[in-house]
Amino acid sequence: MTDIGRWMDGLQERAAEVLPEDVYAYFRRGSGRGMSVAEAASAWDQFRYRARLLRDVSTCDASTTVLGTPVRTPVLVAPSTLQRKAHPDGEAATARGVAAAGSLLAVTSNTAVPFADLVPSRAPWWVQVYVARDPVLTIETLERALAAGARAVVLTADTPVIGSRGKRGAHVGDFVGPEDLYGNVTGVPSPEAAEHAPDLTPDVIGWLRERSGGLPIVVKGVLRGDDARELVAAGASGLIVSNHGGRHLDGLVPTAWALPEVVDAVAGTGAEVYVDGGLRRGTHILAALALGARAVFVGRPVLWALTVRGAAGVTRLIDDLTDELIEAMSLTGTPSVLELTRDLLWAAPQPSPNGWAAPQAPLI
Repeated sequence: MTDIGRWMDGLQERAAEVLPEDVYAYFRRGSGRGMSVAEAASAWDQFRYRARLLRDVSTCDASTTVLGTPVRTPVLVAPSTLQRKAHPDGEAATARGVAAAGSLLAVTSNTAVPFADLVPSRAPWWVQVYVARDPVLTIETLERALAAGARAVVLTADTPVIGSRGKRGAHVGDFVGPEDLYGNVTGVPSPEAAEHAPDLTPDVIGWLRERSGGLPIVVKGVLRGDDARELVAAGASGLIVSNHGGRHLDGLVPTAWALPEVVDAVAGTGAEVYVDGGLRRGTHILAALALGARAVFVGRPVLWALTVRGAAGVTRLIDDLTDELIEAMSLTGTPSVLELTRDLLWAAPQPSPNGWAAPQAPLI
């Protein structure tokens, strides 16, 4: 697929014409001056590719597995709240689109959609949780997710507090009510009870596994190798390299930069590493997989696609990114995503003190 007529281009602008102003502002915003949001895609653009020649690429296979679940594509859907503001069916529509694309989605615990509504789609899905100050809320969420067929638990660990308070559209609670967020708990006794627990330690991984009936635990928000080793030692089956879309602390390292350190830190442990943040092209996904990610998660573009075309839009988005990935695989001599390795990449030249571009070494 070429850039000519690329469906993703202009998708955000088309969604902005449909979404309520506050919802659109919440979906797109970043914290602070927006540096982390602005850097996300451009960080992936810094990689260059060292194509292999004379390889049989008559068939290129993008299929893989994630925690043992087969998927036709490594392009997965990240958890995002307020999806019913984008489409009346919310995550149920997203799940239908994901199923048609042969992908997998993570579903936020802050959803108005009952997890049971995901079952008819037959899409494989993981439940994302924030551990609440009142653990009863988290336990009930896990029980309902387990009953509806969730295959893993994603612990978002990078927001012990919510960043950027006081800014219009800064927090989902600023302009929506409990009916927009808590579709999988009987009730919330107080706003404070649902706040994120600020006192978590790696021991929470074992607690979540016990409360979820032994589901694998994936920790989201990892940016450091030492954290990665500690989390896997505590029992995490997977890690998502993420800076929360630049939504809470501005200036966090781009995920494209953090990914290699995390991958290297847990090499040989059996833990799978995923990444999100700014992945907008097939070449971005190629770079992420070559750096060692098992798969990637896409967030904001899914919200735009869901807004514009519902489930069909989600399918189209995943299919188009997968087609771009397959084209990039063909042109780099890589017939399977399982054969994408770091030696395919070369870091883009960086400025040197004398003003000339200093070439970087291949990433091997």
